[in-house]
Amino acid sequence: MNDQMDDQRAANDPQASPFDAIKREDASGAEYWSARELAKLLGYRRWEAFPGVVARAQDACEVSGYAVSDHFREAPKLITAGKGAQRSLQDWELSRYACYLIVQNADPEKPIVALGQTYFAVQTRRQELADERLLQGMSEDQRRLFVRSQLAEHNRSLASAAAGAGVISCRTIVL
Repeated sequence: MNDQMDDQRAANDPQASPFDAIKREDASGAEYWSARELAKLLGYRRWEAFPGVVARAQDACEVSGYAVSDHFREAPKLITAGKGAQRSLQDWELSRYACYLIVQNADPEKPIVALGQTYFAVQTRRQELADERLLQGMSEDQRRLFVRSQLAEHNRSLASAAAGAGVISCRTIVL
């Protein structure tokens, strides 16, 4: 029972959250989580059971009208096996929204899953409120410029990722 109370406190304290402990940042400063690390945290002992949870979360993302590729980025990991041979392991880089969908579709019998549901719901709401407060203090022109700059940064990041994946070639992208 004490461990469960500690887990609940961790969900309410972002500094102590096990979910924050595995959060990563990419080169552009965007946060993400590794699906493999999230699977371990959620108590999945075997990776083979977790891709089904990810698939259900991806379905929920698509049905909600969001682009799956914006929230679930395939990111296979190379590991070195015996005698120096390399092997690729399936993994995804997950947005906060993807993590939220995963914990909604994970095994509800696992206590950490309930903790994750609370954590991602609370953190998502905190971010929404912070965004609202930021925009409230701005004039209409300031809001429009703020949103435009965020969109431009997102587009630069997307174009860079597309170029890195070989989808497009870009010499100079002007936004």
